Amino acid sequence: QVQLIESGGGLVQAGESLRLSCTTSGLAFSDYSMGWFRQAPGKEREFVSAISQTGQNRYIAGPVRGRFTISRDNAKNTVYLQMNSLKPEDTAVYFCAADVGLTIASATSEWVRSEEYDYWGQGTQVTVSS
Repeated sequence: QVQLIESGGGLVQAGESLRLSCTTSGLAFSDYSMGWFRQAPGKEREFVSAISQTGQNRYIAGPVRGRFTISRDNAKNTVYLQMNSLKPEDTAVYFCAADVGLTIASATSEWVRSEEYDYWGQGTQVTVSS
């Protein structure tokens, strides 16, 4: 069974930092590109960041660019999202996702499409207060 389990969410004040982790099992982790998405209540799921199989390529959504950093540790089957300078508008459930089809040759437009991803975690809540 493929599992993606997010952790690290919580309640923080604006300006503070948080690091999310997504630990996977049941898949060949290094064969998968990994993405982070988020969804606030009443809103559609939106792309946050993604990283290719070896970490060679990284993609960051405009609203979090300069504040969030994605990384992965293939030895630990884990992808991370370091979130700095958090803002109230970052409040959402954060999901990690895995995609075996995305490679460094894929077009940028493919990386941001949630429907491209094969597996999803159940999410971790991030709440940022002002």
